[in-house]
Amino acid sequence: MAAIPPVCDFGWQAIDAVLPGVDGKSHSIFSHAGPNGLVVAFICNHCPYVKAVISRIVRDANDLKAEGIGFVAINSNDADAYPDDSFDNMKLFARTNGFTFPYLHDEHQTVARAYGAVCTPDFFGLNSELTLQYRGRLDAARRDAGPPGLRRDLFEAMKQIARTGDGPLDQIASIGCSIKWKDAA
Repeated sequence: MAAIPPVCDFGWQAIDAVLPGVDGKSHSIFSHAGPNGLVVAFICNHCPYVKAVISRIVRDANDLKAEGIGFVAINSNDADAYPDDSFDNMKLFARTNGFTFPYLHDEHQTVARAYGAVCTPDFFGLNSELTLQYRGRLDAARRDAGPPGLRRDLFEAMKQIARTGDGPLDQIASIGCSIKWKDAA
């Protein structure tokens, strides 16, 4: 089922956490911030929305490095109910798609809850002070390839944040599969 996150809560102070990465190391989210900011992306392996845009996510993450912006991806889905999102499958997904950024496992879903993540993909664009300045879509194509020259909403917003510290006032929410929450038993 598709879900849409709320609008950007400008100035919300992001939280740090240490999570296991597919590279076998533990990673502090904040340790991957660049001097001009950080994107924290909630994704997963099985969502058709993520699968459709993963090459563009990887492209934008790579291009944002030149802007002094770091990037981390987090999978918070319940892997017991959705085995395609298991840690082993995360390793395969990252390798297959050429991830050049940490792909972290939020097994207990505490980070997703702290961030208020709603869907995959869900992007949190933080400035150099690690406060929220962007909570929007990757681009207008969503699950399609998109025409040449398609505006890269996340990339352009993060470039603005790198220059000014502030995100664009007009943002269009991402859309994707809902986070697969564990039953509260």
